[in-house]
Amino acid sequence: MGVELNRLEERDGSCRVYLVMSNPSPRSYEALKLDLVLFGTDGVIARRVAVDTAPLRPTKTTVKLFDVSGLPCAGIGSVLLNDVIECRGTDVSATDCVASVQPSSRSSVAFTK
Repeated sequence: MGVELNRLEERDGSCRVYLVMSNPSPRSYEALKLDLVLFGTDGVIARRVAVDTAPLRPTKTTVKLFDVSGLPCAGIGSVLLNDVIECRGTDVSATDCVASVQPSSRSSVAFTK
């Protein structure tokens, strides 16, 4: 499953983050919560957030977005997919979720695991 950091957008002192979720498999996900750590441009942890990206339908690409309050987009240097907090779906185990999530970035901010 692909999780792409597609865009960062300033929104009233917050940063809106757009994720493109690509689920090419026949599995559906009723729960998929990601543990993300945002690092500042200096490499110091700026914020840790839990992002609920479910539901994800089989063989479907979806856009999910969330706001990070009090953190300007220009202050984000990289994003780490630290873990998968919750994962439930058709023929899915938590171990499968961690292994199958492939982060990528289309923005200037790196997204890794």
